[in-house]
Amino acid sequence: MLKLRLPRGRTLDLSTPQIMGIVNVTPDSFSDGGKYSQADSAVKHGLSLLEQGARILDIGGESTRPGAPDVALEQELERVIPAIAGLRAQSDCIISVDTSKAEVMAAAIEAGADIINDVRALQEPGALDVAARYHDVPVCLMHMQGQPRTMQLEPSYQDLFKDILAFFESRITCCVEVGIARERLIIDPGFGFGKTLEHNFSLLGQLSYFAELELPILAGLSRKSMFGKLLNRDTDERLAASLSGALLCAQQGAQIIRVHDVKETNDVLRVWRAATHGVYK
Repeated sequence: MLKLRLPRGRTLDLSTPQIMGIVNVTPDSFSDGGKYSQADSAVKHGLSLLEQGARILDIGGESTRPGAPDVALEQELERVIPAIAGLRAQSDCIISVDTSKAEVMAAAIEAGADIINDVRALQEPGALDVAARYHDVPVCLMHMQGQPRTMQLEPSYQDLFKDILAFFESRITCCVEVGIARERLIIDPGFGFGKTLEHNFSLLGQLSYFAELELPILAGLSRKSMFGKLLNRDTDERLAASLSGALLCAQQGAQIIRVHDVKETNDVLRVWRAATHGVYK
């Protein structure tokens, strides 16, 4: 049975897929920007997602949508830390901080975060050192070609799967060399981050390729533009597509599914678990 060790002696059972609920404390995220940008509304939303079936709450203060501007350190801290502290005061839930800045990682962990979720895979200054210092905090390494402002201009690969696998192997090596235990790592292929429509759907169809790394896989494709482009649907019309994607990822071994629509995703995964694993709760 696959378990992820967490701070304070806790574990997360990953023998079946778990839901990571998205809490964006930003004014400009592509799907729900501005809805939960105040700490009290973010906390309320997070608690609601837990009731709907989320096992992890992912708190982010900087939009990484294509073309998104950079956010200053102090501004990101002002957005993220009160939300994390507020949630921790009301719940012992698993909290993930979605950031690439070393200072935000450290402050978030001190405020109660349990997981670092970094779209830049600990490549920003000081990030590796922070992750190594907090030795009981798992880290999600995401693959992204380029940077948010430019990543969707002309993404290209010699071999999509081999290139992403090589990236993960390189980052895993860097992590282990600074003392980050391999069993603390999670990988995310980065749907929509430096990928064309064809790249994204190839990844969705063959996500199990990355199982050879023997690390938990996080899949984040909720409401993304890959569905909008394929189906000609606006962001708020992508629920069915997102649920289809979540199920395909679960079927291929993804252990963490990062979503906006927790209740509906939970229903889909419960039906799948009942039919395939005999789990009826």
